Amino acid sequence: MHELVLRVSEALVEPVSDALADELGALAVSVEDAQADSQAERAMFGEPGLPPPRAGWAQSTVRALFDDSAPATDAATLLLAQDWAAGGVQVQSLDAVPDADWVRITQSQFAPVEITPTFWIVPSWHEAPAVATKTIRLDPGLAFGTGTHPTTRMCLRWIAAHEQPWPRVLDYGCGSGILAIGAALHGAKTIDAVDIDGAAVEATRANAHANGVTLNVSLPDAAHGAYDLALANILAKPLTLLAPLLCGHLAEGASLVLAGILERQADELRAAYAPWCALDVADSEDGWVLMTATRGKPR
Repeated sequence: MHELVLRVSEALVEPVSDALADELGALAVSVEDAQADSQAERAMFGEPGLPPPRAGWAQSTVRALFDDSAPATDAATLLLAQDWAAGGVQVQSLDAVPDADWVRITQSQFAPVEITPTFWIVPSWHEAPAVATKTIRLDPGLAFGTGTHPTTRMCLRWIAAHEQPWPRVLDYGCGSGILAIGAALHGAKTIDAVDIDGAAVEATRANAHANGVTLNVSLPDAAHGAYDLALANILAKPLTLLAPLLCGHLAEGASLVLAGILERQADELRAAYAPWCALDVADSEDGWVLMTATRGKPR
């Protein structure tokens, strides 16, 4: 294996990465801040719920992995010969790297995650713990929600603690479908899992099939009528904007469970949902909170 390392200006990161992956035979391409591990390093994204400060780093380090030195050398030569790359692409190094079982290395980073002593999230390559009576089989993928983030764990803990035969459940912004699957394992009957991201919709369908549960998976406009439980693990800003929509889907006596909220954002969420329900903190972990409410009779 050989790794080609390039320093690339912000405007050229996407075309260079696309060319390496699609036309020049790179087996893998990664991008990081050229100032990584220095005091000048800058986070790509801003605070949760806020827009990123800019589209990318002023200078990026682009790493491309090739199966031999010849294609790596050819790729560097072809890139530097392009008029559009002049001045914006520099070769930093081209070195051999030791062979490694990258699949095994990646898998070793993801172990079973305990939600409760008897409820676990288990990657497909692991055996379920002997104490687990309920498991969700889930592998890392493109969609958010593997059970490793505090917001996901708090939602699943709430579901496990309130197990009941909910007639209709809505998982809004389903990501990987992990909350919808968790609800199915804890008594839910009919579950609508919706997301604006097509990749999330496909991931949820695949994960539902892998776990042997039935979900109605679709884009958000498929959510209709009243639900007995509504779950949304997104971020505070979109949750604030979604207050009328989510509350409009709550049946009388229904439970609302919201996550993706920082502790300091709780009051903002309370105010946004106050016309419909009394939202309050039900759980907290690592600076994040879970907020829940019960929908009363219409005012």
